[in-house]
Parts: sequence; structure tokens; C-alpha cells
Amino acid sequence: MKNDENEPIGILLVNKPKGWTSFDVCGRLRGILHTKRIGHAGTLDPMAEGVLPVLVGKAAKAADILPESGKVYRAGFKLGIRTDTQDISGEVTDTSDTAVSCKELEAALESFVGDYMQVPPMYSAVKVDGRKLYEYAREGREIKREGRLRHIDFIKLIQFDEAKREGVIELSVSRGTYVRTLIDDLGTALSSFGTMTSLVRVNACGFDINSCLTIEQIEKAAYEGRISEILTPLDEIFASLRPIRLDERKTVLYKNGVKFRPEQVGIRKITDGERFRVTGHDNKIIAVAYTDKAKNELRALRNFY
Repeated sequence: MKNDENEPIGILLVNKPKGWTSFDVCGRLRGILHTKRIGHAGTLDPMAEGVLPVLVGKAAKAADILPESGKVYRAGFKLGIRTDTQDISGEVTDTSDTAVSCKELEAALESFVGDYMQVPPMYSAVKVDGRKLYEYAREGREIKREGRLRHIDFIKLIQFDEAKREGVIELSVSRGTYVRTLIDDLGTALSSFGTMTSLVRVNACGFDINSCLTIEQIEKAAYEGRISEILTPLDEIFASLRPIRLDERKTVLYKNGVKFRPEQVGIRKITDGERFRVTGHDNKIIAVAYTDKAKNELRALRNFY
């Protein structure tokens, strides 16, 4: 892809394989697509699989402004053990023989729905005093962490083997929620321990895993010159935002830094902070902008040119 006005921009919906970091995926795609302008939304741990939106070209600027929606995961778990990483890849630190019935498990799961204070795990990238928690953890140090408010939209028990104390849950969580920590907390709520054994993100930013492609499928598409066919356009991503279409003169002015009053671009009722999808005279998206009621102007949140 060439670095010019005709460069394709959009989102590749990647089914991230287990064992890869999100950074690994972006690195591989930079090689496949021959571009440095690649970013991603919603980091997944190496153990996790599933939906990873990868932003290509100028779309990389949108990484932190994609429309918010609850992320949906399908997580495997095992009760009766706790590990230092809160997942099955870690060292076992505690065990319990406490029996748990399906009814008890469902009641405990229900108690987590809604607002939930979660303490971030030591093996995480959360920073304390300028250092990531996992750096302290690797030194064998436990750092005091403050709980953070998270929200659980729903939790469904998909399956549970009472004899093996193993099961699968599906849940929708707010941004920043650690599923492995929730499972650890679930174990505590059951007077036992719990650890995550698998994790698949089945939906993120409104994208479903059934729409995602493997790295191999993307590589094949690139070889056949079909990358533009598998890119989800930014217009589609921001379709829920009210549109503003600029004529040729206003497109040039906007790109030169001119700020318009809302009424100049057809906004009659001003809601402070409302976001809009701005397209140029050629109908291609050029920005996501918002209204600043105090200054009575349309301001750029992110430009894509």
C-alpha cells in the first residue's frame, strides 16, 4: 500500500491466535501489508484468542476513539486452585477441596453482575510509581493496589462439571476488566479458589468473532491483492455518528485548519460534546469531530488525512 491519498484505510478484524501478543499480530501485519501505520484496539494477553480489531493506515489514529461497547468473552475456569498469574499458565499457590454445586456457582456468578470493584492483578501492565505491576511481580514483590470500578453486563454459565470443578462462562464486561481476576474473585466468593484455563474474546467494539480472519487468510488476501476487500471502512465503524458532509470549498478549508460554527455545517441544535462523522466532498471520511458549545464551533477529535 502506498503512502498517498489513495492509500486504503480501515480495520482488519483479526482472530488472534493463542500464544501471540497483540504486538506480535501488528508486527506480522506490518510485514504482510508493507506499512508501518498499524495499531490495534483492545489488547489481548498471549493466552487469549479472538477478536482483535487492527487499524490500518490513517485509521490507526482512531485506535482510542472507536465506539465503546461491552466486550464479550467466553472463559474456561477451574475451581479449587489459585495461581500467581490467576490463569493456568502460572505457578499454583493455593488449593482447596471445597465442593461447589451448580446452583451455588450460578448464585455466586450473579453476585458479580453490575458495578464491581476489582483490584488489578500483579501480572498486568497497570503502572504504580512509574513501573508496570508485572515488573514488580517478576521480582517477587507484592505491591498495594487500589480497587477500580468495573461493570459486568451479564454472566452466563455455559457448562460446569461438578466432579472436575471445571466449566465455561460467557460474560460481557466494561473496558479494563480482567476476566482472570474476576474468576479468582469468584473462587473466593465460593470459599475456594479459581483460575482461568482459557479465554476467547467473541465480541469487541461491535465486531463478532465470526467476522474475523486468521493471519493466514489475511496473508493470502494480501498475496492476491485483495486487502481493500477485507478492510472494514472507517465510515462503517462510525456509522452510528450523525454525518456532516462538506462541499469542496469547505473540505479544503477544514483541511487547512478552519473551524466552522455548527450552523455553517448544518447543525441546528447544539449538544455539547456530541460527536459527528465528517466526510469530504468525495464522500470519504476525513474526521471525527465534536461540538464545543462554549466556543460555538466544531472541533476535530481525530483527523484522517
